[in-house]
Amino acid sequence: MRILVLGGDGYLGWPTALHLSDRGHDIAVADSYVRRAYDHEMGVESLVPIEPMRTRIDAWRAVTGKEIRSYHVDLVDGERTVEMIRDFRPDAVVHFAEQRSAPYSMIDRRHAVHTQHNNVTGTLNVLFAIREVDPDIHLVKLGTMGEYGTPNIDIEEGWLQVNHKGRTDRMLFPKKPGSFYHLSKVHDSHNIEFACRVWGLRATDLNQGVVYGQETPQTALDPRLATRFDYDAIFGTVLNRFVIQAVLGHPLTVYGSGGQTRGLIDIRDTVECVRLAAENPAEAGEFRVFNQITESFSVEEIAKVVATCFDGEITIEYLDNPRVEQQEHYYNPVHTGLVELGLEPHLLSDTLISSLFGVASRHRHRADLGAMLPSVQWRSASSPLRSG
Repeated sequence: MRILVLGGDGYLGWPTALHLSDRGHDIAVADSYVRRAYDHEMGVESLVPIEPMRTRIDAWRAVTGKEIRSYHVDLVDGERTVEMIRDFRPDAVVHFAEQRSAPYSMIDRRHAVHTQHNNVTGTLNVLFAIREVDPDIHLVKLGTMGEYGTPNIDIEEGWLQVNHKGRTDRMLFPKKPGSFYHLSKVHDSHNIEFACRVWGLRATDLNQGVVYGQETPQTALDPRLATRFDYDAIFGTVLNRFVIQAVLGHPLTVYGSGGQTRGLIDIRDTVECVRLAAENPAEAGEFRVFNQITESFSVEEIAKVVATCFDGEITIEYLDNPRVEQQEHYYNPVHTGLVELGLEPHLLSDTLISSLFGVASRHRHRADLGAMLPSVQWRSASSPLRSG
């Protein structure tokens, strides 16, 4: 297959492109490189150093003999987006190219507007480009489990059968996002469903949980192929923060009571889920949704797993929660679709022992403790901008 990976310079986009290339697909990546600009804006950087795209592509060719084509395109530019898709003529488009941080979107008006403009407009341009160039192209779009929020009912995979006043209908599952970033993903899902229903496009929405891990079999082939390891309070995940704190001998900082529960997935499972979705496309006119998680943990449970797996003494510190979210809640998402396609999940405890602690230890000298302190309050604007 010819597969175009949008956001191919990113934490997930780059290892996904390598995974798909390694499986024999003809791959192109596209990126505006705005994620690297966010590092400069926030005064932080990936714990693991990452190479420029040209170096990455050259290294992949040197190691495997396989070619990856590259486009420098901002999806907000609709004309360039159409030109790119017409030039490459993909069978599938994998769409990672969005501002992905909830805290970043909550800094202030400017960051909220940027997030929604970048994400919603970019996705709309992709939809129009597919309709214009070839409506048979399969869109595989990275959504988020954060679209659903934490309802007091089981979370179905995208759709809900509703019985109301004696009548029945199949409707999109109700959404209750917790940030302007998550809202942008909800708007994306609605726009994509509309395009499938009205234009007959085919799309798979992967509502993904929190991703952990930094290495895949492909990125481990050469240091130049490494992907990001974000641990800061703006772009990092809670698990990455805990791993760095453990390695440095600092307390694990839990927001609130730690009862907030989320779905998690290993990066190796993420790239495999994308492959399974791309190789088994949705039908024409179908808006297909998979909940892309493998396990669920509360924040406090994640801290305890880290403490159990780490070879050393660990303490846990509880901080005031900067976010507006339920501290204790019901959480039971259905996630069977990808397993039925053949996904064989990795477990969190195995990844911690086999990879994450080692990665963090090797690069501990690059860690910035101050970058892990919460700096954005959901209830009131505050600037996290820091010098160097």
